[in-house]
Amino acid sequence: MSVAESRSPQNPADVVANAPAAGGAGVAEAVRRARAAQRGWAGANAAERASALVSAADAVAGAAAELSALVVREVGKPVTEARGEVARSAAILRYYAQQVFDPIGALHEPSGAGLAYTRRRPRGVAGLITPWNFPLAIPLWKAAPALAFGNTVVLKPAPQALGCALRLAELLGLPEDVFQVVPGDAEEGAALIEAVDVVSFTGSAAVGRTVSVAAAGRGVPVQAEMGGQNAAIVLDDAALETAAAQIAAAAYGYAGQKCTATKRVITVGNAAEVREALVAAIAKLGVGDPADPGTAVGPLIEEAARDRVVAATVGGRVLAGGEALARDGWFAAPTLVDGVPGDHLLARDEVFGPICLVQDAGSVDEAVALANGVRYGLSAAVYTRDLDRALDVSARLDAGLIKVNAPTSGVDFYLPFGGEKDSSFGPREQGKAAQEFYTSTHTVALGPAGG
Repeated sequence: MSVAESRSPQNPADVVANAPAAGGAGVAEAVRRARAAQRGWAGANAAERASALVSAADAVAGAAAELSALVVREVGKPVTEARGEVARSAAILRYYAQQVFDPIGALHEPSGAGLAYTRRRPRGVAGLITPWNFPLAIPLWKAAPALAFGNTVVLKPAPQALGCALRLAELLGLPEDVFQVVPGDAEEGAALIEAVDVVSFTGSAAVGRTVSVAAAGRGVPVQAEMGGQNAAIVLDDAALETAAAQIAAAAYGYAGQKCTATKRVITVGNAAEVREALVAAIAKLGVGDPADPGTAVGPLIEEAARDRVVAATVGGRVLAGGEALARDGWFAAPTLVDGVPGDHLLARDEVFGPICLVQDAGSVDEAVALANGVRYGLSAAVYTRDLDRALDVSARLDAGLIKVNAPTSGVDFYLPFGGEKDSSFGPREQGKAAQEFYTSTHTVALGPAGG
């Protein structure tokens, strides 16, 4: 029997969690139990589901110190960000506890005598496949709405975040089989897609395409969030020091291991000044032990990820960083590169780590074309003091999330989230959009019984 295992990226000898992989049969059994439990969970009144989610939020908040330490240890997230993720996780549960009471349908004028109305019903069992980089928040921003609207959940977390998922399941305190974790990797993910009623995935573009095709082939609803190669456009009237600090935080915070991290900086008429400001901002970032509150850039999740960052500098000019750090764990220096050809990896694809490319544009139009000229379209930013230019550029960027004078990273859980092109497939996540995904609409027409 294979085993799922996670190890601390700052101390790879430290085995954080391990468990037998569920295998295809184990996944099928978990879904069978979830389907049996779903009838009772959906049949509970709204107040009971809301109360269960509030209690779950209280449990997460009450274990904040423990969970923060676990996130730091298991995935190397700097402790300040880890604490923020725990707080956000509790807030997500509280938000959807209140959405339980949202309207689930509408009354319509009938075409004849009688009554016509619509009503939303839960889809059944939600299969969630989640990454390691937000080991609490991403499972919960998927699970909380699924649960709120009457579905049960089977979660297949990334093996690197197994410990967080297992502890989360214990803490939530939900009725038996309503929220289950199946340890494993690709085999378990594929089995989950073949058994559940709705699928939500976050991860790489390659895997996301496979997930989407498999779910669509079964005719079940699917959403897939698949990363980005996010650009920050810095116009010539931007407040450079502020912009550079925000870009550095977005590009290198948590070692750049966020789907919304800044991967490209596009200058317009201020090439030298932007480079100078970015190099200065990078020098101020704390790099090292993620348990240290002064650390902004911790380790990468594994050795291969660190090596990809170093290898990606080949063919460009290194302005900052560019090397692995000589310390235990998988650390790379925050790296800034320019001077690459248009077909270079950094100019066309996502490298998931603390590395960012600077590109120069001769005009705003050219900057927009550069920003849009990749296969991803998740997040983008524009820095300017001119409102007209901000509105103009924002309207032309092919991204699902657009920020003005704010970093590309960071997602508000009460707003719809998703991208364009290869960044997303299917409906948006989070906010009010979640109800539409995790429920189906049924139309009812009632005619008079007659005499």
